[in-house]
This record gives sequence, structure tokens and C-alpha cells, in this order.
Amino acid sequence: MGGLISGGGPGDGTGGGTGPRGGPARRGCLRPWAGNGTALAGLAALGLLAVGCSTGGLGARDEGPAPSDPVAQSPSTTAPSASASPVPRVDAIALLRSDPKVSKRAKADLRPCATESYAIDTSYGSITGNARTPDVVVNLMTCGDAVGIGTYVYRAANGTYENVFAKEEPAVYATIDRGDLVVTQQVYAKDDPVTYPSGEIVTTYRWSGSTFTEHDKVHNEYSRVAGGEDGPPPASAPSGD
Repeated sequence: MGGLISGGGPGDGTGGGTGPRGGPARRGCLRPWAGNGTALAGLAALGLLAVGCSTGGLGARDEGPAPSDPVAQSPSTTAPSASASPVPRVDAIALLRSDPKVSKRAKADLRPCATESYAIDTSYGSITGNARTPDVVVNLMTCGDAVGIGTYVYRAANGTYENVFAKEEPAVYATIDRGDLVVTQQVYAKDDPVTYPSGEIVTTYRWSGSTFTEHDKVHNEYSRVAGGEDGPPPASAPSGD
């Protein structure tokens, strides 16, 4: 055996050259050789090199810490959520036009606004105990100020919709709140602008099997100062005396 020589010549990859047959250079290891009187040292060095180099001649590699045993994952117990069924939509405009309980005056106001859309709000929910088909609440408003002029509730029955509630008064608007029908009506004094009413009356209705009955009523009065219309009288200018 000869001495230890470096594999850093052309073609072995340690000097950045190209490998055999023009391939990429490979990182070489030190190759052992035995010299006179140094066989024992050469064998020892060879043993170290055998540990430090890979069999394929790619050089020493730091593999990092040994991988830990994979942790078995418990199967997920969360059931896939069922997709919610879509709420059937109704043609609220056609519903109002064909409803004999809607007044002629309200039907006359049922016309498209400047944007070719109707001033109608529609809500869906269960307020009459019909779990299969949601009830429909329709609010008809004016085009310019979006002030309510009529509110109607329709209940599905025998493949059609039946009017079970109607209120046609100025500034009225109905909503669904936790299974109740809540009707709010703005109260205006003589000189109140449309944007600042003097108060409101909130009435809660509940379904009693065949009709809505009044369950609760609240009358709220608004502060005129908060509306920005009336405030404290202006201070009089000091006299020149």
C-alpha cells in the first residue's frame, strides 16, 4: 500500500472540474496507499476513511439526527358537514302584484326605480312553524328615501304562498328575529325630516297556529339633539353697554 494522496485532480469533483465523459464532477475521498514502514498508519487511516466516506464515492455527508419513529395519527372523528340546502327564492314582485290583500295604492307604487330595480327587501325564515319551507317577509319601500310603505308575510301552503300578515302604513318595516316577526314603525312629528323621526314603535308578533298575535310593544323616543336638528338656543350676543 502506498501513502495517502488526495483525489483532487481533474475529473473527481474536488477541484470543481468535470467528471468522466463530460459528466458532472463528483466529490472524491482520499485514496489510501501503503508506503515503506507506514503500513500500520495507512491501515488506520484507511479505516477512518472507510467510516467517513460513502460507498458511492460522494464524500462525507452529514445526515443529521436520526429520524424519530413516526407518530401514529388517530383517525379524525369529525364528520363531514352536510351542505346546507339552498333556500328557495320567490318572485316577490309577482307575489305582491297577484296578492288581493295588497292595496291598489301599494301596487301603484310597485314600480322600478331609476336603476331599473325595485325598492323591495325580502327575508326568509321560520316564523309560522313551517319547518319544511321558509316563510317570506317582503318590505315595500319608496324609491327616493327608501321609506317603508308596506310589509307582508307569506306562508307556503299547498304549493303556493298565502298572505298571513299585512301592514300598510308609512315608515313601516318588518324583520325576523329568533322566530318572531318584529315590525318597526317610525314616528314623525309635524316638522320632522324623513331622516330624523321623533321615535319608533317596535311591535313583536308571534304565530299562534293560524295567525300572528301581538306579543310585545316598545315605544322609543329619539333625542332631537342627537339628530342634529334641534340644539340648545344660541347664546345672545353681549350688549355694547
